[in-house]
Amino acid sequence: MKNILVIVVLLWAGSVQAEEIKLQQGELTLNANLEKASRNWPAGPVVLLTHGTLAHNGMEIIATLQQLLLENGVSSLALTLGLGLDDRHGMYDCKTPHRHQHTDALDEIGLWLAWLKQQGVENMVLLGHSRGGNQTAWFAAERDDPVIKKVVLIAPQTWDKDKDAADYEKKYAKPLAPLLAQANDLVAKKQGDTMLENIDFIYCSDTSASASAVVSYYNPEPRFDSIYLLPKIAKPVLVFVGSEDKVNQGLADRMAPAAEKDGVELVVMDGADHYFRDLYAEDLVDQTIEFIGN
Repeated sequence: MKNILVIVVLLWAGSVQAEEIKLQQGELTLNANLEKASRNWPAGPVVLLTHGTLAHNGMEIIATLQQLLLENGVSSLALTLGLGLDDRHGMYDCKTPHRHQHTDALDEIGLWLAWLKQQGVENMVLLGHSRGGNQTAWFAAERDDPVIKKVVLIAPQTWDKDKDAADYEKKYAKPLAPLLAQANDLVAKKQGDTMLENIDFIYCSDTSASASAVVSYYNPEPRFDSIYLLPKIAKPVLVFVGSEDKVNQGLADRMAPAAEKDGVELVVMDGADHYFRDLYAEDLVDQTIEFIGN
């Protein structure tokens, strides 16, 4: 904990608004971008943002949302998931061996939440995009905290065992089952750190990944489906879906039954794609501001 405090103090001596904050997680350094709005820091609400698959906090949708939130007087912290790398910046290079796991994000969200609490934040909103939306929903469902007041999910990941297997085979022209069986066998033998070479993994062709990583991302798990998690979240949830989302097609129809229940609000933006660019981002932030009650 001493190392964390030293790093933060040094960074706080810099810029008044945009600050890169760093935390230690074991031997790895994690980083996040803090945008402080003077009128609501640290009273809140402060938004904690989590990006999507293999991405980072500087990607267009996250950077745009942070800027628009700041312009509306809302502070935010956008993390970059470490994905097993030290002080990671930018997109994950597919040539880099994959040792990370889907649920690593839950621990990292928890670390940043704890750091925000140390700064005096008592009113927090969790926001996640795509896979980060699922990880955010998973955290809210299983690791809730009194400081979390609202949850915002943007085009959150959904999951279906058969569809996932079919999508993998369509993308890579080979079935998922043999790879997953090999990975599960190694994990069962306590050899989860074994690297599987020349495989297709998430968005990376001809890469390498540990058996544990393959199992983490591909083993059947209902919690990969954000819709499954929604009833388990105790806080109000706002879900944004783009009608032209080609990454998560049909999300609006699948999400509609969940939105009929108390505590879940669904907004379908006509014409928006998976990344809610330009005016869609402005509309998204406007509705988020109204939802969180800043």
